Amino acid sequence: MPLAFIFPGQGSQAVGMGRELGEAFPSARAVFEEVDDALGEKLARLIAEGPIEELTLTHNAQPALMAVSLAVIATLRSDFGVPIERAAFVAGHSLGEYSALAAAGAISLADTARLLRLRGEAMQRAVPVGAGAMASLIGPKSDVALAEAAAEAASAAGVCVVANDNNAGNVVISGDKAAVDLAIETAKSLGARAIALNVSAPFHCPLMQPAADEMARALAQTAISPPRAPLVANVTARPTLDPDLIRELLVSQVTGRVRWRESMEWLAGEGAVTLFAEAGAGKVLTGMVRRIAPDATGLALNTPADLEAFAKLI
Repeated sequence: MPLAFIFPGQGSQAVGMGRELGEAFPSARAVFEEVDDALGEKLARLIAEGPIEELTLTHNAQPALMAVSLAVIATLRSDFGVPIERAAFVAGHSLGEYSALAAAGAISLADTARLLRLRGEAMQRAVPVGAGAMASLIGPKSDVALAEAAAEAASAAGVCVVANDNNAGNVVISGDKAAVDLAIETAKSLGARAIALNVSAPFHCPLMQPAADEMARALAQTAISPPRAPLVANVTARPTLDPDLIRELLVSQVTGRVRWRESMEWLAGEGAVTLFAEAGAGKVLTGMVRRIAPDATGLALNTPADLEAFAKLI
């Protein structure tokens, strides 16, 4: 069955994620050790032991989630005989796009760890704490059209845009705090539920331009190869193998919309994917797959048992 590996983004982190893999497989431990070496610190210890407040900090969560995803991919290849080339496509949600590219051999593991550490720090620097905000619009009426209408109505109070189109009933807006607060009230008046998110910065909106500029400079110095499976990119919801375009898209992604619903619809439609394997922590994306592409199968690959069952399935 046509397969896509998908890679989770921020919010899926948990203390102890990947611990069973690291204890059971040298290939997984090697990934954590390489990430530690690249960053010059014991991130693996923070992943294993916490505290969660420190793990959740953006500059830690981003490389940590990537490390767990890559531990899954390394273990699948070395211990279960399932290489990344078995996938027709790869895709990742926000920072997960970097995990997807590392898994597909487009960017080295060490470079990916350093890029994600920088990305987290740059995003935090871009906007003073408290100046920005994000909100989730949820419920049956919360679609992109409603979110765009709410954001447009709030734009008189500042920057406000759709940041994440996750699936029907789950759309996230981002921008200046005053504008997002106004968008929340507007969305409620239009029949949506709207909840302010506990985030440290307004991700995926034009306020992140300073972070995009930092990432552009870093990515210009980073070697990128054609991935061994096409990447379906966040900002286009279409596949590419072109390293130069991938570099541009990674920069655009910092300020651009995560078009996850469209990406999954393309994969399940034109991409003809029938099996989505979420490699890494949690099962957030697996839940989204079931809502976006109910005829496809979604599997979360977290534990040794998950990987064993997946290898037998394919």
